[in-house]
Amino acid sequence: MPEDVAASALEKLGSSWRNAAREEGSSNNKARGGSNLRGRARTACGSQQLLVASKQSMDTATSTNGRTHLALGEIFTFACDTFLSNKVRFTLTALGMVIGTASLILVTTIGLTGKQYLLNQIQAIGSNWIYAEYESGGGRITNTGNDALTIEDMEAVQHQVDGIVAASPVLPLNERVAVGGGKERDLQIMGVYPEYEQVRNLVILQGRFFDKQDSQAHNKVGVVTPKLAVQLYGSEQAALGKILKLSGLPFTIIGTFRERVDTFGQSEVTDNTMLIPYTVIRYFQETPTVKQIFFSAGDASLVVPITAQIQRVIQARHRPESVYSVRNLTQLVAVADKTATAMTMVLLAVSLVVLLVSGIGIMNIMLATVSARIREIGIRKAIGATNREIRFQFLSEAVLISLIGGVIGIVIGLAIPFSVRYFTEYRIPISGLSAIIAIVVSSLVGILFGTVPAVRAAQLDPVESLRYE
Repeated sequence: MPEDVAASALEKLGSSWRNAAREEGSSNNKARGGSNLRGRARTACGSQQLLVASKQSMDTATSTNGRTHLALGEIFTFACDTFLSNKVRFTLTALGMVIGTASLILVTTIGLTGKQYLLNQIQAIGSNWIYAEYESGGGRITNTGNDALTIEDMEAVQHQVDGIVAASPVLPLNERVAVGGGKERDLQIMGVYPEYEQVRNLVILQGRFFDKQDSQAHNKVGVVTPKLAVQLYGSEQAALGKILKLSGLPFTIIGTFRERVDTFGQSEVTDNTMLIPYTVIRYFQETPTVKQIFFSAGDASLVVPITAQIQRVIQARHRPESVYSVRNLTQLVAVADKTATAMTMVLLAVSLVVLLVSGIGIMNIMLATVSARIREIGIRKAIGATNREIRFQFLSEAVLISLIGGVIGIVIGLAIPFSVRYFTEYRIPISGLSAIIAIVVSSLVGILFGTVPAVRAAQLDPVESLRYE
């Protein structure tokens, strides 16, 4: 072993120094002779150093201007030997990096999954959905009359604005119906086009939705919500084919429906809603107006420009003082995106704190390692190791701990979402960029927190280090 050879050389060195000292003490009046003895001792020291250096046989060493330097591969070999001799300490130190790196990747995956879930929920409502409604007739004191939307407005928009694939008016009316046992309940009856199912992305649970033939033939049919079907007839299946009278007219229930995403009563659809063809609800209306008009754009990228065009077309067809609201869900999508991004950043900050704590742990362990290896450092300096080589050796140990822990953490962090995708139907998003960031951060942690112990080791005095017990 190089250290054994160095120790033997140092023992011989000490013997030479002690002999020289004794000769010098017994011949105090022979100062010149004592000086020669010290010179021979120093010569012996240089010879023993060369002997030790030659016996180490560093195949990977390189020579520059006659000075021997440790090669990069040899320094990392020393680091690996140190790890193998202190397996428990190395494992516990690297464990912090494993947890920190894995948490960084998992936090990113959780943030992306939450973001995807929110956007999917909004898209289920209708990401291409645009709706227009009449708000007021302006700020006049005198009554100028109602200037509500009409079917002609919807048809004009469809002819003048490109990119609209479906449209439907919405006309809500309230009605009290008998539910049996002498009881009555309030219902919201909404007249819509068959395209309303596509525009609002409805889910048909039982039966069917009315079609264009029903609308053109003015068939008295309708679909109800599941809750209303259960309240009226006991179950959804039992409600199919039942007759419900509205203002004395019999309507046949042909299906049940629900919104694809529960809006908790914040949309035009409530738990007590029944949809019927618009051509039939006109029987109960005095004027041919509608409350809302729903449009569906062919592509999500067209929603914003189409919204502005619809606003212009409708405003041009009515009085200047009338106020119409034309909205879409792009603002809601933007808010959801920002919220999910902010949550991801918060979780990333937490995982970075974990990495910071891991880095401090590495620094503490490396400082303790320096204290435990002071004599070894003195021996290496005595046989020719430079401050730069000592510093790089301890820095490489810290970086290796960080990298090994980081790689294991990346494997764990990526294995969990891949396992979920493989064994379940959930398509969890996986970010390859997070793995790259994790390995870069782990390397930086090793360099930053390994610098202090490395500098401390390099600054140790070789003579004091050899005396250290």
